[in-house]
Amino acid sequence: MTRRGYERAKRAFDVVLAVAGGAALAPLLAVITALQLLIHGRPVLFPQARVGRYEVPFVMLKFRSMRGGPGPDGNRLTAFGRFLRRSSIDELPQLVNVLRGEMSLVGPRPTRLDYVTRMTPGQRRRHEVPPGITCIAQVSGRNALSWQEKFQLDVEYVERRSLGLDLALLARTVGVVLGGRGVTAAGVPTGRRFAEEGARIDR
Repeated sequence: MTRRGYERAKRAFDVVLAVAGGAALAPLLAVITALQLLIHGRPVLFPQARVGRYEVPFVMLKFRSMRGGPGPDGNRLTAFGRFLRRSSIDELPQLVNVLRGEMSLVGPRPTRLDYVTRMTPGQRRRHEVPPGITCIAQVSGRNALSWQEKFQLDVEYVERRSLGLDLALLARTVGVVLGGRGVTAAGVPTGRRFAEEGARIDR
């Protein structure tokens, strides 16, 4: 299959699965929304600017997992929020991003805008493809991996991408989500920020 044929097939697959998944999960999404209003209040969703394909910014959607206000993440992260993160339910609103064409089901996880200038030119190759809900790094350790390891796996995906690989990663994601592995990094309640690893600055 040509690269253009792969991208067309991948986009069609994304749309069909996102629509089907959204419809099947509608009752769960309604329950989560009601609990969000009760526990976290408004807004239900947490929008954040992230880096998209070709380094074009977009707004990624997630269910909120923290209470509002000042303070470190660990103090604001609720028990319900931990459940959302552990089960990856907080990522479900990104099906909307997939339908918009801003994300794919499979692709490197979208990073914060300020991370781009800290990446090496080689690491920035991860932006040659649409960001995704899951990818090789997600099924290989998630936040337990260092950022350098994640970016290396992301570039590996860019070089190896195919429908077969995408299907295999989606299948592996189910097991990772059910196992709740790699949700947090060692010593922190969520994940480490790129700058906390003393990452190289690309001038």
